[in-house]
Amino acid sequence: MIIATLTGDGFSQDMYQRLRQGVGWETEPVDGWIVHAVYWDDSGGIHMTNIWESPEHNRAGFATRLGPVMRRIGIPPPQGEVHRTFNVNVFKTIG
Repeated sequence: MIIATLTGDGFSQDMYQRLRQGVGWETEPVDGWIVHAVYWDDSGGIHMTNIWESPEHNRAGFATRLGPVMRRIGIPPPQGEVHRTFNVNVFKTIG
């Protein structure tokens, strides 16, 4: 598994909602995408943390599902770091 942390400016909450709807990851999950969490800091910058099954799933998810919708909406590409995970625990089911 990998953990990808993404940050960026100019990625508004409205753009994020349009991305969610356009990709539809909550109703049609993106293959290999396990966990997603997002927040905006006090200056409006976005911060996302995603856990993927593999680097290949991450690349394919962006190439086929996320990237095309981001480009259509005009979302500026976020800065990112990708690292192999050492351990992941989920302590509660979130519904």
